[in-house]
Amino acid sequence: MLAADFPPTLDQVVRQREKQVLRTAYRITGNWADAEDVAQEVFVRLHRHGLDFPNEAAMGSWILRVTTNLCLDRARRTHPIALDPEITAGGKDVREEAILEQEKQRLMAALAQLPEKERAAVVLREIEGVDTAGVAAALGSSESTVRSQVSRALGRLRELLKEMR
Repeated sequence: MLAADFPPTLDQVVRQREKQVLRTAYRITGNWADAEDVAQEVFVRLHRHGLDFPNEAAMGSWILRVTTNLCLDRARRTHPIALDPEITAGGKDVREEAILEQEKQRLMAALAQLPEKERAAVVLREIEGVDTAGVAAALGSSESTVRSQVSRALGRLRELLKEMR
């Protein structure tokens, strides 16, 4: 989006950000129904907040932070992560798909065992590709705390995945 196109309409923001919000919410909550509920709530809150942001980056940070906070709140109240069968490897042979599915299940099970903030930090940083400053803003933490959380989480994931073999 060009600076001249800012601020966008709510419809434009939803179209541009919906997949990212859903993907992030799913990876943190581990449940499509919860992810859809979170995404809906994110955009309802955005509508209430209005599109009064100085630029697209500020809006993106706000959306990411609200998504993460809603996921963490929901995760505290709901069930552990379970892999959705709708995610498939696409284009692979049956054996490769089965292996990839098994690996995804192991990863999701290992992620479910991490503390919520570490899970959110590693999902945002390592899976979603958000930079450390963005993750820190989303989690309300310092960058050094995020680096520590991601490092700890990756170490725990390695150990958990070894145990699951």
